[in-house]
Amino acid sequence: MFLFFNSFAASLSAKVIREKDVVYNSKINDSRNRLDIYHPEVEGRPKDVLVFIHGGSWNSGKKETYWWLGRNFADKGVVEVNINYSLTPDYQYHQMANDAAAAIKWVKQNISRYGGDPKRIFVMGHSAGGHLAALINSDSQFFRNQEIDNPIRGVILNDGFGLDMHEYLLQAVRNQQTASFIKTFSDDQENWKKGSPLTYIDNVKNPYLILVGGRTYPAIQLQSKRLYEMLVAKGNTASFKQIPKKKHVGMISQMFFRRNEVYGFILDFMAAN
Repeated sequence: MFLFFNSFAASLSAKVIREKDVVYNSKINDSRNRLDIYHPEVEGRPKDVLVFIHGGSWNSGKKETYWWLGRNFADKGVVEVNINYSLTPDYQYHQMANDAAAAIKWVKQNISRYGGDPKRIFVMGHSAGGHLAALINSDSQFFRNQEIDNPIRGVILNDGFGLDMHEYLLQAVRNQQTASFIKTFSDDQENWKKGSPLTYIDNVKNPYLILVGGRTYPAIQLQSKRLYEMLVAKGNTASFKQIPKKKHVGMISQMFFRRNEVYGFILDFMAAN
């Protein structure tokens, strides 16, 4: 596996250019407010842009882990951006969402320099990153705080967690992660509602691709399907795909392999919208 990993990275190095640790919010001097850009070496017409928000239960994770995601997408002709954002216990969900919106504002204003089309910005999140992607897309305050209109062309949820944190924190069996979730959303039930993307479903105007593992957590399966059904009921463009036998982590780790079928689902979604 180690030899394969290194040969895989080398095989893409001549095709993809990485711009590392770009500061997206100059007002905050923090490593969490940085992003990496992966773009094809070949120039041409402006390319679709995909911004990835990592998971990690809002208390862990970093953009560098997903270098292979950037390289795979860039190898397929997409300008891909991995972002960092503030984490619990030092910050709560509101600051995380503001960070994500600030990163996307930077992408909107600067991505043309890297061959990306600022009018075709898609956002994908895994797990807690899916929550943040859906939240900034549905709760208008976050892009309003950045003084821009929502620039997201479409949203891709890869086993997104926390779409209804109010329901989850009221009903789920308490476990070792619950205390961390409370630090992220506080112990105020009103904040659980305010921090839930499903609260703002009426604001959603753009398309969604919702990917769910066949063996992922029941809460993710339940709330992802509900989001899909609510979007369809209000006339939104939405697709729901369940990936057989995949657990939660496997839903993103499978994308290490550039021929994984999920790339086809995502590229088709972007091309159609």
